[in-house]
Amino acid sequence: MAVTPQYRDYVVEQLACVGRVAARSMFGGVGLYLDGVFFALIAHDVLYLKVADANRPEYEAAGMAPFKPYPKKRTTMPYYELPAEVLDDPDQLREWARKAWDAANRRTGNSTKPNPSRPSAARRSRR
Repeated sequence: MAVTPQYRDYVVEQLACVGRVAARSMFGGVGLYLDGVFFALIAHDVLYLKVADANRPEYEAAGMAPFKPYPKKRTTMPYYELPAEVLDDPDQLREWARKAWDAANRRTGNSTKPNPSRPSAARRSRR
């Protein structure tokens, strides 16, 4: 799942239209976080965004495929390849990325964005 630094930097730069995106290396790929929520990943220099029932049809209509972590197996994950033309269009990218963030945020059970001034659950549990 190698990712070139140039592609990682390009994707993070393009996603700046939705906010500060953090890129973290993981399992040979890159995980992308917005407001602390894992909403996208990069593998083999391909960007995949989180999908749910609400936004999956857009990806399928565009002919995009789900992420397969093991190419020789049928296993897929709820992340779909982003159409290349969307990555180059800030208005479209903002919309698709926000829907991916919403899908990921619903999955975690958060109803709002994390509040950085509030102690994390881990720190509260140690008190």
